[in-house]
Amino acid sequence: MAGSLSEIKNKIVSTEKTSKITSAMRMVSSAKLVKSEQAAKDFQIYAAKIRQITTDLLKAELTRGSNNPMLQARPVRKTGYIVITSDKGLVGGYNSKILKAVMDIINEYHADTEDYAIISIGSVGSDFFKARKMNIAFELRGLEDQPSFDQVGRIISQSVEMYTNELFDELYVCYNHHVNSLTSQVRVQQMLPITELDADEAAEEGVRDFELEPDRNTILEQLLPQYTESLIYGAIVDAKTAEHAAGMTAMQTATDNAKNLIDDLTIQYNRARQAEITQEITEIVAGANALE
Repeated sequence: MAGSLSEIKNKIVSTEKTSKITSAMRMVSSAKLVKSEQAAKDFQIYAAKIRQITTDLLKAELTRGSNNPMLQARPVRKTGYIVITSDKGLVGGYNSKILKAVMDIINEYHADTEDYAIISIGSVGSDFFKARKMNIAFELRGLEDQPSFDQVGRIISQSVEMYTNELFDELYVCYNHHVNSLTSQVRVQQMLPITELDADEAAEEGVRDFELEPDRNTILEQLLPQYTESLIYGAIVDAKTAEHAAGMTAMQTATDNAKNLIDDLTIQYNRARQAEITQEITEIVAGANALE
């Protein structure tokens, strides 16, 4: 019984240490989440403005007809997917949800690896696709907790350039959209070609009635890549926010489970200790009776 008591006590001590670690990790993820949410809000100010200007210009241009390749749908021979995952684990089902969604899409729509190209952001996704010998065009690992545009600018601009050069004919971003600290949603969002315009995005007093220098088409040639890059960067910031929320939730769950386990082990320890004391008392009484 002594060995059993010692074993239970060691488990309690070990679980308490684990609980302290997961609790600390939850606090770190919580702090990262606050910063990431603020970064996302700050970026939305810029994104809203460039979306407003681009949408207004596009409406004016499309009424005249445009030959810009980023606006025209073409026969789809190859599809590009930007897939955003984390670089580390301990984030609950964050990675598994997005990877499952991407695999379902690929299995449904692509019979051959030459039909698609994956741009992987995050080590988990890169390792997952490489293990299955899937077509990875390029990858980005070691993304910062609050990624700057400079850090991801190359992979974003390269994705847009690949579309412009017709290395693939449509581009999607696959990521987890942050809803709140407990919820995220898988999003598969088409970035290129730009085929849908939101009527509510245009300003009430837009630029359609102004004469522009240079002409609208020239402005769009410069603006559309920036617009698309801003959308992709926004998705990365959104995905990072969802990652921190998932990490916080996972560590909170781990901490709660550790505390529940400690409670169960403490009950086991007390019962085992009570049984040991009862047995010792019984042996003492029996010995005293034998001496009478």
